[in-house]
Amino acid sequence: MINYEGSGWRLQRDTSRKNFSVLMGGDNLAVELSEEEWRNLCPLVFKLVDQHKHLKTRLMKEESICLEIENSPWWACLDGTRDNWSLQLILSGEEINCRGLEISWPSPSAKAITSAMRTMWDSQQ
Repeated sequence: MINYEGSGWRLQRDTSRKNFSVLMGGDNLAVELSEEEWRNLCPLVFKLVDQHKHLKTRLMKEESICLEIENSPWWACLDGTRDNWSLQLILSGEEINCRGLEISWPSPSAKAITSAMRTMWDSQQ
């Protein structure tokens, strides 16, 4: 089992669990994801974070930006300034397992969980 945790966020992966091997959580909520949901989510989140890194040098300190991306069944939104941003994720209930979810992290938890996601993703490649 791989476990990462910080203030306001939690990420855990246990490949011995058959149906839902990844747990993502915040202060008051945790959801379990299937391997397929996880594999679909990570590249989407990484693309958002990379876009923000590329654009933030063009933003003034107080200027805000909202980046959204969708790749069914996921929708993701990174919203904030060049230094602080939140992350919102929605899993559409129309495709995989006919269930949906919505989860979000404020700054700085959003940065921390996306960093942990990248570390976890890179370790499985």
